[in-house]
Amino acid sequence: MASSLNRPVFSPSSSTDADDEGVRGTCEDASICKRFAVSIGYWHDPYIQHFVRLCKERKAPEINRGYFARVQGVSQLLKAFLRKTECNCQIINLGAGMDTTFWTLKDEDLLPKKYFEVDFPMIVSRKLHNIRYKPLLSKPIIELHSEDSLQMDGSTLDSKRYAIIGADLRDIPELEEKLKKCNMNAQLPTLLVTECVLVYMTPEQSANLIKWAANLFETAMFINYEQVNMNDRFGQIMIENLRRRQCDLAGVETCKSLESQKERLLVNGWETALAVDMMELYSRLPRAEVSRIESLEFLDEMELLEQLMQHYCLCWATKGGTELGLKDITC
Repeated sequence: MASSLNRPVFSPSSSTDADDEGVRGTCEDASICKRFAVSIGYWHDPYIQHFVRLCKERKAPEINRGYFARVQGVSQLLKAFLRKTECNCQIINLGAGMDTTFWTLKDEDLLPKKYFEVDFPMIVSRKLHNIRYKPLLSKPIIELHSEDSLQMDGSTLDSKRYAIIGADLRDIPELEEKLKKCNMNAQLPTLLVTECVLVYMTPEQSANLIKWAANLFETAMFINYEQVNMNDRFGQIMIENLRRRQCDLAGVETCKSLESQKERLLVNGWETALAVDMMELYSRLPRAEVSRIESLEFLDEMELLEQLMQHYCLCWATKGGTELGLKDITC
C-alpha cells in the first residue's frame, strides 16, 4: 500500500546511478521540510509523521511559507478538478515520493475512482514498508479494497482505489504498461501531477512524458510545480547549490519563464495552459489563513521570501472536458 510527494523516476539508460541518487535525495529533503512545517502548525497532516522523521534542525520561516504556498496551490487545483468531475476520475501522481494526498482525500470523502502514484522503485519500496507496518496507513487502503487480497510486491501495490508503482518516467512504454496492469482507465477524466519532477529530466524526456499524457487521455489536466525565472543570479545560485549536492537540473532551460513553462505544455498537445509564480499565488490565498500562518514565526527578511517564491511556479494545463468546465479551473 502507499502515498506521494516529489522528484522523478529514472533509469540508468541516460544517466548514472550517482545522478539518480542525487535526485532521490531531494525526496528526503522535501519530506523533511513538509514534516517540519506540519509540526509547527502550517497545515494539518496526521500522516506525514509516519513516513519521515522530525528533523531537529529548524527550517527557515521562508522555507516553511514556501511549502505552505505549494501545498495550498496544488491542493486547490486538485480539489477543483475533483469537484468538476464529481470524483468520477483518476489521479496519477508522477514522482510522488512520501506524499500523503491519498489519505487526506479519503478523510475528506474526496477520493477519485482510483489514485495512482509512481516513483523510483527504491522510494516505493520504502513507502510500502511504512504502509505495511503502520495500521493508520494500511487500514484505509484495506477498507476500500473489496477483493480477497491486495496485490503487493517489493515495488508495487495495487488495490481497488489506490496503486503505487515503481517505474521510470523516462521509459514511457514501461510506465504505461505498469499503470494499465493496475487498471488505469484512459477513458476516465485524468489529473496528472508532477512536483519538482520534470526539471530533473532532459527537455526531450519531459516533452515525451507530457505528450504521452496529452495523447493518451481525451479529458485531462496536468499540474506542474517547479522552478522558474532561473536565468537570473538568484536562479544561478540555486543551480550551483544543487550541483554541489550531485543534483543536476537537466531540464532547467525550460524553467526560463512562465511563458516557457506554458509553451512546453501547449506544444506537446495540451489545449490550455496557465502559470503563476508562487509569490503571486501566495498573494491570492485567503487572507485569514495567511495571517494565521504568518503569526507562527517571525520573518526577518520579506525580500528573501519574495525572491524564493518568484523562482518557483505552478503551471496547469487542460485537454478536453469542455462540458465539465476544466478550462475554467484556476487558483
